[in-house]
Amino acid sequence: MPRILYAIQGTGNGHLSRALDIVPLLQQHASRLDVLISGPPADIELPFAVQHRCHGMGFIFGKKGGVNFVKTFWQLNSAAFLREVRQMPVESYDLVISDFEPVSAWACQLRNVPCVALSHQSAVLSDYAPRPRHDDLIGRAVLRHYAPATARYGFHFECYEPGIHTPVIRQQVRQLTPRNDGHYTVYLPSFDEETLVRRLRYLSAATRWEVFSKHSRQESEHGNVRVRPVSGAAFTESLAHSAGVLCGAGFETPAEALYLGKKLLVIPMKNQYEQACNAAALARMGVPVAKGLKDRHLAGLDDWLQSGRPVPVSYPDETAAVIGKLLLEQLPVLAR
Repeated sequence: MPRILYAIQGTGNGHLSRALDIVPLLQQHASRLDVLISGPPADIELPFAVQHRCHGMGFIFGKKGGVNFVKTFWQLNSAAFLREVRQMPVESYDLVISDFEPVSAWACQLRNVPCVALSHQSAVLSDYAPRPRHDDLIGRAVLRHYAPATARYGFHFECYEPGIHTPVIRQQVRQLTPRNDGHYTVYLPSFDEETLVRRLRYLSAATRWEVFSKHSRQESEHGNVRVRPVSGAAFTESLAHSAGVLCGAGFETPAEALYLGKKLLVIPMKNQYEQACNAAALARMGVPVAKGLKDRHLAGLDDWLQSGRPVPVSYPDETAAVIGKLLLEQLPVLAR
């Protein structure tokens, strides 16, 4: 059985949520599975060991709807990143699998070691995947070269071509029984708590909002807006029992909301090409997209509250089949 390195981008929670299902599957096929995580500390408790933790090249969310580039570039210590790349022993493994993780990807690139991408970003880069009306050549270039790969397996909201698969919906979510308790679950990590509370209260004083904030350390109540620190279990429960979900145009949270049959509205993060592409894909499916929380955007949000409907999807559990296909194609000798 092969020795496998599975490298995960730690920025945000989507990559790690996907890993909750992928790691156990890889463990079944490996004599040794090592996990690498790079980026800021995660909000998710991991039930598996992590052998390599790296600073990497993570993005830091701002508080006004976008990426905080000042803080992001401040923490991009190029000397530290190059040191991590040089020290990562990718040649010790039979297979390196990267979920948009740059340290392992560039270590493989510099040593001519194959690196297999298993990620949402791989699908976004497909020529068949939806694009925003105004394309971003720089953003696309960053997405393509951030974590280079020799082979790609992708996940997206729909199967736009044979190499693209529907989302990995973790077992914890598949086992839930959704219900509607009347509240709306909000996850917009690039907005600060004060802005969210002010705008949501102004939007609808009759609606109960449950806001999960990366900027809060303790729970607080602001009239009809309840602010909670980000917690995997609490967020999943809120999501499953919500009337609808208002979130960024990431991948895992919108996919889980769609799977659970929740009506969904997304606000793509500014200066984030991947989210612009996700928003285009969701809009094509019929999911409403807002550009922000300013006064001119509130009519659309109010319309969604009053008359929005869930968008039906079919997301079968095919993660094991995707992993099997990847191993069969990338390790043909060992697989036999």
